[in-house]
Amino acid sequence: MKTFAVPTREQVSPNNQAIFDNLKKALGMVPNLYATMAYSENGLGNYVALQSGKSSLRGKEREAINLIVSQVNGCIYCQSAHTVLGKMNGFTDEQVIDIRKGSAPFDAKLDALVKLVKSITENKGRADAALVDNFFAAGYNQGNLVDAIIIIGDKVIMNYLHNLTGIPVDFPLAPTL
Repeated sequence: MKTFAVPTREQVSPNNQAIFDNLKKALGMVPNLYATMAYSENGLGNYVALQSGKSSLRGKEREAINLIVSQVNGCIYCQSAHTVLGKMNGFTDEQVIDIRKGSAPFDAKLDALVKLVKSITENKGRADAALVDNFFAAGYNQGNLVDAIIIIGDKVIMNYLHNLTGIPVDFPLAPTL
């Protein structure tokens, strides 16, 4: 299998260089997985547009989705990145671990979301009907479900990219479960 090196700013197209500059300004760095997307002339820009789209789900909900999807898909890069981002969004270390294990016992509404997203991811878009019912009973609506699916898709893209390329993780490593 061909191995991937993380491209530098000088090795990518001018369009991707501009995105690198914006990422560096916003995050203080260009995460390796984003840089890897720049092998594609359009991939990085398309991904950033998808990821930065509006959502009915708040930051904590988005991070919970990112954490459980990355756990199910076995992506250590995204587990690590979203452990950091989850804590920036107010989760404790213990809560991050709970979510990665597939529940959120500290918040009933978030628990319904995590359990549904885990089932959707494990079952390739299908889920236990009771989990769907619990999601709606917890106060979510059909728009929230669509937005959750979009976030799942976003994270699957990055999980698969890292799982295939194995580029170095440039975040503190998430603890092994």
